[in-house]
Amino acid sequence: MAENGRPVRATGEMPPAADERVLVLDFGSQYAQLIARRVREQNVYCEIIRHDLPAEQIAARKPVGIILSGGPASVYAEGAPRCDPQLFHLGIPVLGICYGMQLACHALGGRVQSSTAREYGRSVLKIRRANGLLAGLPEETDVWMSHGDQVDALSDDFEPLASTATCPFAAVRHRQLPFFGLQFHPEVTHTPLGSTILHNFLYNVCGCEGTWHLADFAEQTIAQVRQRVGDARVICGLSGGVDSAVTAALLYKAIGSQLSCILVDNGLLRKDEQAAVISEFTNHFKTDLHVVHAEQRFLEALRGVTEPQEKRRRIGKLFIECFQEEAQKIPNVQFLAQGTLYPDVIESGAAPDGPAATIKLHHNVGGLPDVLGFELIEPLRDLFKDEVRRLGLELGLPESLVWRHPFPGPGLAVRCLGEVTKEKLEVLREADHIVVSEIQAADLYRHTSQVFAVLLPVQSVGVMGDARTYDNAVAIRAVNTDDFMTADWSRLPYDLLARISNRIINEVRGVNRVCYDVSSKPPATIEWE
Repeated sequence: MAENGRPVRATGEMPPAADERVLVLDFGSQYAQLIARRVREQNVYCEIIRHDLPAEQIAARKPVGIILSGGPASVYAEGAPRCDPQLFHLGIPVLGICYGMQLACHALGGRVQSSTAREYGRSVLKIRRANGLLAGLPEETDVWMSHGDQVDALSDDFEPLASTATCPFAAVRHRQLPFFGLQFHPEVTHTPLGSTILHNFLYNVCGCEGTWHLADFAEQTIAQVRQRVGDARVICGLSGGVDSAVTAALLYKAIGSQLSCILVDNGLLRKDEQAAVISEFTNHFKTDLHVVHAEQRFLEALRGVTEPQEKRRRIGKLFIECFQEEAQKIPNVQFLAQGTLYPDVIESGAAPDGPAATIKLHHNVGGLPDVLGFELIEPLRDLFKDEVRRLGLELGLPESLVWRHPFPGPGLAVRCLGEVTKEKLEVLREADHIVVSEIQAADLYRHTSQVFAVLLPVQSVGVMGDARTYDNAVAIRAVNTDDFMTADWSRLPYDLLARISNRIINEVRGVNRVCYDVSSKPPATIEWE
């Protein structure tokens, strides 16, 4: 265990070796992770690190390029985040985006002021120098702006490259130092040629060759796990989700029969979920799979509970107890594997050189490393979600599992509003199965981010045949989102909604009304509890 109480990373203290590494200094931008993803899409490995690391520590990581992210602060504000000014004199190419550009220009002799016309949204960029960073761009192109301050004066050391109607220095370069600045955001899809600009920075300016590939990552991680584990045994908690499934598949490739997986069936899984997990990890990967049948224990723990947070607390506590009991039956266990992803590492503040702010406390399996005392293996902790899905396909997992929509840790308990009972779960499970199967049949599953049914604690009058009914209401929730921080409701076709409604009312006993949730996040959340 590390001194701060966090389990040490079992695949080594440093991230996977990369011949080409780009570092993103995070100044609090909502797009920092997106920048890293866009760089990796160009086959260049990228990490997000603290903005205030000393220049010598940054140089020691041997990056081929550095990107300064945007951020919400003003460079003149008290306590505004800064970087080591020596960073610009390392001889390493630097690209400043939005706040990153303002910070660099301010440090190198420019002037930043609050803009008289703030720019939020699309602007037309007019190119002055269509070479180097802006090579291959037309004379005018759309870009996405999101700023209040901007650079309004440059020293003679700078050369303007492009402008907008209200921003005279929308793109600049330093004449002596390898620094480039962009006032707009090339990483967002609203800047159509943003990927071209990032490609130019990586390949034309930094001299990258594009050596980062997921297949290489998999081979390297497998070798690291084998070396670390030796003859010991690793346990991995399976939930049916893509993160834990890819973790288990990667570990199986590395250590085969030394892997034991534990699936806690808490009775809160979706229809046929337990059977699908058992089939994949006993028939295909042939792992040592332990299934804990704990439905009755969880239902008893949830009896009479209606408060959402209390539901989560009881489910989490009992999950740890069940997992711990089963883990103690497996001999020679030294390691616990988790499907932690890079965004989890960053947001939990667990990255050794990551942003200092802790957004959320995160353990994929509820703090189990601390409870069980095992060393932690997190083979996916350097990957983003889309990379994990691609890796899962390379490892041979079925598309139905790899592209599965997110499912909450407490399972159907937070979609069964009010008290959770076996009878209500059976109703919800059948309704949810109809929703998902119809979305899949309409070929919309990959075009929606999350789709599910919610059983409401509401009964209403209805008529079935010639009889009066007083039955349950089901809500359908379907959203589209890029990052799950914000989301909009999906505009599903009316005939599809009608088909789903008809099937639920006709096939699920106890339901006589179906509603469609048309609220966005915020102000609503994606889950109802």
